[in-house]
Amino acid sequence: MLRNIILSLGLLLAIPAFAVEPDEVLGDPALESRARELSKGLRCLVCRNENIDESNAELARDLRVLVRERLVAGDSDPQVIDFIVNRYGEYVLLRPTTGGANLMLWIAGPVLLLVALGVGAGYVRSRRRAGETPQDQLSEDEQARLKEIMGE
Repeated sequence: MLRNIILSLGLLLAIPAFAVEPDEVLGDPALESRARELSKGLRCLVCRNENIDESNAELARDLRVLVRERLVAGDSDPQVIDFIVNRYGEYVLLRPTTGGANLMLWIAGPVLLLVALGVGAGYVRSRRRAGETPQDQLSEDEQARLKEIMGE
């Protein structure tokens, strides 16, 4: 019984290994290796953060086949990636480029972090200064009123 459970769990964990179907595999090991490497950098548009090499979705299969077709046609790796990006958009890349409009997104995070740290440090510094100001002494009328209230 325990053996069957362990075997079932092992098969469930190994499902991504079966994503590339035997009919997709190229006869040339060098081309197949290039196709697998390219597929690891392309996002499955159905599964979101899973690469097409590990995804079982139909669209991922279509993308794997398209990558292999482009490689068989003689395209270089950058040409294959450019072809896929031109067809499906830059979202298909698991690691987006750092140029163009994306540059603002890459820079915005660290800049906003530095701004937040600066604002936080300014707030803490201003609170320290507020705490360091000496308390004003009570006036004589206030001291007399306090003694009256305290019953002294």
